[in-house]
Amino acid sequence: MESIRAFIAIDLSEEARAVLANAGETLARRVPSGVVKWVSPQKMHLTLRFLGDTPLEKLDELFAALDRTVSAHPPFSLHLDELGCFPNRRRPRVVWVGVQGDTAQAEALRDDIEEMAAAMGWEPEQRPFRPHLTLGRVKEKGAALDLPWGQGVAPAKIAVDAVHLFESQLRPSGAVYTVRHTSHLQGAAG
Repeated sequence: MESIRAFIAIDLSEEARAVLANAGETLARRVPSGVVKWVSPQKMHLTLRFLGDTPLEKLDELFAALDRTVSAHPPFSLHLDELGCFPNRRRPRVVWVGVQGDTAQAEALRDDIEEMAAAMGWEPEQRPFRPHLTLGRVKEKGAALDLPWGQGVAPAKIAVDAVHLFESQLRPSGAVYTVRHTSHLQGAAG
């Protein structure tokens, strides 16, 4: 059965991408070369649900379910916040910028998408939802990074009026993301 690797996410404003690009460049100068694989701002998005292998024959049903789920939510606004990492500052594996604003609305949207995915047969997500944008992944295990954890970045606004289903194609040069479907929030222009 043919499938695509898919995820559901919120796209970013150009303002947010510019702030994230600047933050990534600034942080990269503080870290030895090759220790962190920095993410291109053009590939950044706020993931709501990773689906993984998604059968092509299931896409139309998924698009319709996503439209119904997303259109029940009003548009809302988020903004960039502060620098953090997973799992912790002693052993950072992922460097990220947090997201604040109408996070309760973002969580409600994510919860409904999670419920929709489970009803369609995807395994429930076990990790709690922590809205963030990945700046980089630490390649050198156990590397101590002297970064300004907890420091804020410019609070660039992210207006959320749509959610996208992305296809992710893994290539030697890195992942390539393609929007396969867009679902608009309540009252947002389609």
